[in-house]
Amino acid sequence: MDIRIYVGNLNKSTTQEEITTLFTQAGSVSGTEVVMDKGTGLSKGFAFVSMSDQAEADKAISMFNGYDMSGNALKVNVAKPRV
Repeated sequence: MDIRIYVGNLNKSTTQEEITTLFTQAGSVSGTEVVMDKGTGLSKGFAFVSMSDQAEADKAISMFNGYDMSGNALKVNVAKPRV
């Protein structure tokens, strides 16, 4: 089962490829979704990354929470289930 990670405080110009490239430094990424604003086509400032291994997900969270990306300190944690 994939572990879903929330990545917040992204720059509006951040791409899915940039997030995937960053998180593969911690392990195998099975999916990335940058949430986009339909009106502007720009990022809403957050994304979700799926990783298949709990240890790699924990490593990614510890590596990238507070990480400076394009001048923004990322907020990274386990995603809460959809309600």
